[in-house]
Amino acid sequence: MADILVDGYNLAMTKGTGIATYARNLCEEVGGLGHDVSVLYGQRIAEDDDPLLREIAFFDPVELPKGKFRNAMRAVKSGARSPFDQTPREMDLSGKVVPHNFAGRLPSCKRIYNGEDLFHRANAGYAVGRGFSRVHMPGPVDLAHWTYPLPIEVKNAVNVYTCHDLVPLRLPYTTLDNKRAYLKLVKQIAQRADHIVTVSECSKRDIIDLLGVAENKITNTYQSVALPDDAMKFSDEEVARIVEGGFGVGYRDYYLFWGSIEPKKNIHRMVEGYLASGVETPLVIVGAQAWKSEEELRLVTDSAAQGKRRIIQLSYCPQATLINLIRGAKAALFPSLYEGFGLPALEAMTLGTPVIGSNTGSLPEVIGDAGLQVDPYDSKAIAHAFSQMDGDSRLRQELSVKGAAQAERFSPAAYRGRLEDLYRRLLS
Repeated sequence: MADILVDGYNLAMTKGTGIATYARNLCEEVGGLGHDVSVLYGQRIAEDDDPLLREIAFFDPVELPKGKFRNAMRAVKSGARSPFDQTPREMDLSGKVVPHNFAGRLPSCKRIYNGEDLFHRANAGYAVGRGFSRVHMPGPVDLAHWTYPLPIEVKNAVNVYTCHDLVPLRLPYTTLDNKRAYLKLVKQIAQRADHIVTVSECSKRDIIDLLGVAENKITNTYQSVALPDDAMKFSDEEVARIVEGGFGVGYRDYYLFWGSIEPKKNIHRMVEGYLASGVETPLVIVGAQAWKSEEELRLVTDSAAQGKRRIIQLSYCPQATLINLIRGAKAALFPSLYEGFGLPALEAMTLGTPVIGSNTGSLPEVIGDAGLQVDPYDSKAIAHAFSQMDGDSRLRQELSVKGAAQAERFSPAAYRGRLEDLYRRLLS
């Protein structure tokens, strides 16, 4: 068995992301294959020889000031903090600090390392032309698996990079990325990486076509959903009481969207289609507001101003509460313009909830014939899907059964098998 390092770049973020979920699942499944998994964080903690103070600082890192990237870049330019040849330190987490609020960001692993401000320094160094940061790990690493495009590599190890999608290049108007810088980075990663991993055949085609990656240098492992052991601890009757008491909606009598409120998620057309359908079933939207969220939610705001209470908006739900909301929904909505995979659709199918999703990007691969697929640019088509789902209980039951079967294609066991085959080839 091998020593595998996974980055904690997204894991450390206070608000969960799909890539953080990917990293947690990756650690879990790679550990299940018998490998020793380590996670590398880049918390900005004070260098201190006192292990207790380091542990305290790990769970309560110093926030970078508002212009954090600009400050990091200035420091790199001055030579005060070279991004090169960083040597992270192993964290000895004794348990003296109660990590409860951080627990979701600590995946299953054998060791935890931290390089002070490592990821900001690496990005800043790359931005000013210093190239890729080289990390010297104090412990053994046979393979470093980077779950996000980062200008970092571990010396004397196989370096693998997951590229989930190329949305900033395929749909540039839906992201805030500097497209020139992003293209330069992903092209260099494609050239330098020992291997590229992606999560759908759609993304694989994009990477081959746009970045010129040879087909034998890229592997699609898909993704899986690893729901908590207690995800199904409540009966249907208890879930009904939770959603009715907590949100004022009936069991199997509301539609649900969850995810970031941003252009790619297509919230505006989803709400437009919902209102045009005329269905009375409430719509629940759970998601943090991101770029252009005001535009995406304008119809929600206007609807509320007119005294219509059919749309309920929540900025955040803990995972356990969200799982109950998914289980209690009439259908889950995911009419995204483009996705590299589409974890919410898989989560819904795993929990037996019918899905209305897009017919673009990777979603047809994930949903198959187990959900209603619509043109995400066509509000009328979305409205028809609402009407079709709302008025046909037999269809909902059929899609619930088909969805659970479709989800088995992306089970943790299937995902683990694909990872095992990939790592065996790369480490042989």
